[in-house]
Amino acid sequence: MAKRKANEAGSSTGHRADALRVLGVLKAATADQIQRLSSPHLTYRHTTKATAAKRKEARTASHRGALNDLRRHGLSVDGGRTRGGEEVRLLTKDGLAAAGLELDRGPEEMGGMPKSAGRSGASHAMTVNETVIAMIRPKPDLALLAGEPAEAVAAARAWVDAPDGIGTITSYATEVALPATGTWRNPGVGCAWADIVLTAPEAGVPLLFIEADNCTEEAPIIAAKFDKYMRHFHRMVKDTDGQDKPMWRTRWSAPAPQWGDATHPPVLLVFHQVGKRTALTQMKRVAELTRKHWQGRWAEDGYHIYDGKMAIVATTLELLREHGPAGPAFRRFGRDGYQNLWDAIGNPRRDAAFARHDEERRHRQAQEAAEREAQRPVCADCGQKFTDDRWNASTRVDWGRRDSHPHLCDDCKARALDAERKAKQAEREHQEQERQEAEAAAQDSKAGGWLGRWRS
Repeated sequence: MAKRKANEAGSSTGHRADALRVLGVLKAATADQIQRLSSPHLTYRHTTKATAAKRKEARTASHRGALNDLRRHGLSVDGGRTRGGEEVRLLTKDGLAAAGLELDRGPEEMGGMPKSAGRSGASHAMTVNETVIAMIRPKPDLALLAGEPAEAVAAARAWVDAPDGIGTITSYATEVALPATGTWRNPGVGCAWADIVLTAPEAGVPLLFIEADNCTEEAPIIAAKFDKYMRHFHRMVKDTDGQDKPMWRTRWSAPAPQWGDATHPPVLLVFHQVGKRTALTQMKRVAELTRKHWQGRWAEDGYHIYDGKMAIVATTLELLREHGPAGPAFRRFGRDGYQNLWDAIGNPRRDAAFARHDEERRHRQAQEAAEREAQRPVCADCGQKFTDDRWNASTRVDWGRRDSHPHLCDDCKARALDAERKAKQAEREHQEQERQEAEAAAQDSKAGGWLGRWRS
């Protein structure tokens, strides 16, 4: 196939756009990571190749071509190699601008470059990327695997049927400044930089900050990051409505505090067992050093109130890959055992307590309604139950006057009143007739007397 002039490496425009989007978010990535994120169906192709290396070379060929095209156009550069020998690609300034157009993000939303990108194997950047992939769990399009071996299709179908991840590549951002001083565009010295920011309100995760660690840093250094997080969370600025609000709320949306439990956004720690420190030991040490930031107070209803605290949750990259966000992979500091992500960053005991209170309230209301219904009057005439309005009217006293027919429903009362009105009308007519007859008789009697005297 002849190579197009615009894409000298032979890649498609779609693959170039995929590479720009992924690199725009991750900043530094390998062709393998870009392929797994943007074209997961390719993972299940070329399964007949003799070795894993040849299969990888075949499935990543299109994206390697796209990266070469981006490099020829000055949009990307080589960023060294990973410890496994894979090429790492970075975007140039023009590449970041092009990626911003693909992602529909402004320059201030693109974030900074990853730590040690292109140096020392970019191990931290690679862990960040693998964390994003494990969170998304990209699903292959089975329609694109027609004609592949049955084993490959079965493996792809099993992954499609596995629990979903959260969001897409556009739901994530990396190396995002959280300034305690300065501005979003020019953060002050010593601010926090979130490795990953996830915004997926459609998945029930409106805002989640993620920190990746290769088990190489001392626990106090990791714990110090949360001091910086808290400084940012406490920072207040004036919003466009002139009201002071937390600075982070001027950039991201999240539910307003409920029930007086004004928590800060949650932070997830993902440990990758690369360094000499064990992940479990790191979790315990960091949890103890950050207790002031996450420890809530016990409520009588059997749950903790985390007013003014942040949820800090930890997992390992291995557990995250195995279970995904929906599985029991997450330990929240201060709790025992593993939970899914939603329960770990949430407050299920509080939710259960409020659900229990709601159920008790509904039961009480139903019981009261049943008791009231048992007391509801019935019409003495037709036997129909009173409506609420009729019941209230029948017992109401206005200016000392009571209902004229308290034992009748509206319809029967109307008929009774009509019958009474007609009866009174008939009585008045009868009395009028009697009066007229009496007057006539009196007239006749008077006329008869005059006539008798005249005749005599």
